[in-house]
Amino acid sequence: MAEARGYLAFLLHAHLPFVRHPEHERFLEEDWFYEAITECYIPLIHVFEGLERDGVAFRLTMTLSPTVLSMMEDPLLADRCAAYIKRLIDLSEKEMARTEDEPEFSRLAEMYNRRLSRALETFTERYNGRLAAAFRGLQDRGHLEIITCAATHGLLPLLRESPAAVRAQLTVARDHYETVFGRAPVGIWLPECAYYHGLDRLLQDLNLRYFILDTHGLLLAEPSPAFGVHAPIYTEHGIAAFARDPDTSKQVWSATEGYPGDPNYRDFYRDVGFDLSFEYIQPYIHPDGIRVHTGLKYYAITGKTDQKRPYDPVVARERAAAHATHFQRCRERQVRYLSAHMDRPPVILSPYDAELFGHWWYEGPQWLNFTLRKISCDVPWIKLISPSDYLAQYSTNQICEPNPSTWGHQGYYDYWLNGKNSWIYPHLHGMARRMTEVARTIDPLETGLVRAANQMARELLLAESSDWPFIMTAGTSVDYAAKRIRSHIARFNALYQAVKTGEIDLEYLRQVELRDNLFPQIDYRVYR
Repeated sequence: MAEARGYLAFLLHAHLPFVRHPEHERFLEEDWFYEAITECYIPLIHVFEGLERDGVAFRLTMTLSPTVLSMMEDPLLADRCAAYIKRLIDLSEKEMARTEDEPEFSRLAEMYNRRLSRALETFTERYNGRLAAAFRGLQDRGHLEIITCAATHGLLPLLRESPAAVRAQLTVARDHYETVFGRAPVGIWLPECAYYHGLDRLLQDLNLRYFILDTHGLLLAEPSPAFGVHAPIYTEHGIAAFARDPDTSKQVWSATEGYPGDPNYRDFYRDVGFDLSFEYIQPYIHPDGIRVHTGLKYYAITGKTDQKRPYDPVVARERAAAHATHFQRCRERQVRYLSAHMDRPPVILSPYDAELFGHWWYEGPQWLNFTLRKISCDVPWIKLISPSDYLAQYSTNQICEPNPSTWGHQGYYDYWLNGKNSWIYPHLHGMARRMTEVARTIDPLETGLVRAANQMARELLLAESSDWPFIMTAGTSVDYAAKRIRSHIARFNALYQAVKTGEIDLEYLRQVELRDNLFPQIDYRVYR
């Protein structure tokens, strides 16, 4: 076996906010989860299982955030997801009949019918609606390294006014991970890669071995890292930090240079949910008549024009293979250069949102499949690796203090703290103080008080999600995001008043527990 000259560490960050509305038969924002299941998570499982079946020695890291895991384990959402897929199968059959005289479209309708039918079989028959079991199996068999995240993806630097709030986000996440996977997590994806001075000590207290930074979080560390982002550093508290490689990021993420913008790939925005007549599509969109993406899309990106070409999946597959070859050759050149200037093989960390693969970039799972096969089989001197594997081989690393930072727009905290969303944080800080007060004072033998305090903790965690201020800044689903935060604040405050007076309305508490039911094993004393 050839000696490794360099390592490639793919990391897919799978996260969605916790959206669950049992009070409605169908709820628009729940579709975010069903789309991710159908278009991203199941296709990725198929890729990984295909690689395993073919004996490809692949290694990849994934974050499955605690909110995603909670939704994956929820029977109500599983039933609704199965119904969602069945509706789309029905639509694809209807489309096969409608387009039978248009071969370029009927072939696509048949393709969607096959893919959706396979997705339903995987979801309902193979995994009984519990996809976490598929990922757990891949980890147990050594192909994936699954890491954790903060409990509800709270932006930790903006919560640090209450150390108990940060500690709770981390501790609840670790405990939930252990419940699902039967082992402790070795690493963590900091929400939005957001770091602040002193956070490493809390991570070390939880026995986490490493976390992920954006590029500038490591490049601007003190002292300056000798090997830039291509080797981890240790903080003074002994936890390792890995940082995103900018070259692999640009090749996939860039709106202008990235692979997903290829004109032969499928156009995300042209969907039959918007293209076809209302009367025809009505059974497959929201019951209130709101047009939505169905996932059935017939056109290629083509270019900056409204005259789109019909999508050709054969040509798109060829482009995915070509892009995988390009990515492979770029890594070969990169490793040759880096290894000549380092005293150890470099590690190239390539993190991406998992939802990019299959949802936003339809051909993404194909590209990943081709890339993993090419690197594993054609380049014996570049090895696929996880961060903990690298640390096991190269345990001596430079000690530095990372720079406070985030990934994404502007690279710091301003996307989550600005004039559109700053009103959130006084509420969150006040709730954290009240939560700590309750955790220190209530009698743990009073069952009703304990249930109320545990639900207060859930409401606080849900209000802290970084998704809500992000949505407000992005300008998408703003009303829903604001309503969610106000709802969690109101429920928290109602429960707080009940705990203070000792007068628990058990029916109200039951309704809130039913709606916001994540983290069933939560213990309010985490806020002490």
